[in-house]
Amino acid sequence: MRTADADILIIPGWSGSGPDHWQTRWERSLKTARRIDQADWIKPDRKAWVEAIQAAIAACERPVVLVGHSLGVIAAVDALSDPATKPVRGAFLVAPADVERAHLWPPTQGHMFDPKSAGFTSIPHAHLPCPSALVSSRNDPYCSLERAHAFALQWGAKIMEAGDVGHINADSGHGPWPDGLMQFGWFLRTLSQPAAKPATGAPDDMAR
Repeated sequence: MRTADADILIIPGWSGSGPDHWQTRWERSLKTARRIDQADWIKPDRKAWVEAIQAAIAACERPVVLVGHSLGVIAAVDALSDPATKPVRGAFLVAPADVERAHLWPPTQGHMFDPKSAGFTSIPHAHLPCPSALVSSRNDPYCSLERAHAFALQWGAKIMEAGDVGHINADSGHGPWPDGLMQFGWFLRTLSQPAAKPATGAPDDMAR
C-alpha cells in the first residue's frame, strides 16, 4: 500500500503535537494525511477522544491507516476495540502512554495528568482487529520498554525498538524522524501482503 492509497489519520497525544513534532511534519508532507483534532488537549476526555476518532474513520472513503502517538495510541486502541468502529486497514502506534502508570509521568506544559478525571484509567488488552506496529523506546518516561512489549503482545502488534530515544517527540529531538518515516513506509507495504501469522511481540530493532 502507498500513502496515496489510504486516508492517514494522525492522532496526537496529551497536549497535542506542536509545529516541530514529527506527526505535524507528516501531516504537512503526506497529501492524504490529516489530524484528528480534539476539543481539549490538556484536559482530555476519553469518551470524546474516542468518538472523534470514530467519526473521522467513518468519514473516510479510502482504506484508513491510523498513526497514533502517546495518549493518542491509547485512544486509538480504545476506538479499535469498539465493535461499532468502522474497520480500518492498519494502525501505526508510537510511544504508547501507559495510563495505568500515569503517576510516574513527568509534567507536561506544567500540568500533571489525571487519569481518573480524563477517564483513561485502563488499557484494552484484546487483540486488535487490524494489522498494527508498535514503536517503543528503551527510556520513555511515559511507558517502560517492558510494558510496551506486553501491549504489543496483547494487541498482536509488531514491536519495533527505536533505542534510547525518549518519548519520540519534538522534545526528544524527533521532529523530522526519518527512521520513523522509513518504518511507516515498511508498515504500509506489509498491508499489501497476505496476512501473516499473529505477531509474537518479538522486537525489531530500528536502530540497526
